[in-house]
Amino acid sequence: MLTQLLLANATDYWYEVDVNGGLDTRDYYLEDATFFNLKGREAIHQFYVWRQSRGPRVNRHVIANFRAELIEPGLARTNNVMMLFAGDGTPVLPSHAPIQIAEQIDHLLLCEDGRWRFRTREFVNLFKSDTPTTVPPRAWYEKWSPGSLKD
Repeated sequence: MLTQLLLANATDYWYEVDVNGGLDTRDYYLEDATFFNLKGREAIHQFYVWRQSRGPRVNRHVIANFRAELIEPGLARTNNVMMLFAGDGTPVLPSHAPIQIAEQIDHLLLCEDGRWRFRTREFVNLFKSDTPTTVPPRAWYEKWSPGSLKD
């Protein structure tokens, strides 16, 4: 039951990103959450705001081999393979292999309202194509997630 619940949460999250550009993902995170190298719910939200500001983009995040583990009551860890198909522009874009295949590792906390929220989201790249993923410029990080970039 826990696996299905957390899989639905992860699937709903990526659906929001793919269909609405991630603008309503804020409530999926704890206030002090980390998402890859972003620190804090507001920085994560501002990443999606910045991403939308770049112009049209087509993306689909596909997850497979989903596993969930209850670490202790109210604390879970999930991992899955995440494949990203993406490109700038409007449909229909040329079809290619995924631009990223990564191991996605999430730690979630069960909140008082009964909702599981991400404490951390980590991606370990397994494969990357020549098509870049969306990464904000250094100035953006200095404003929204200071100290999160490694030199």
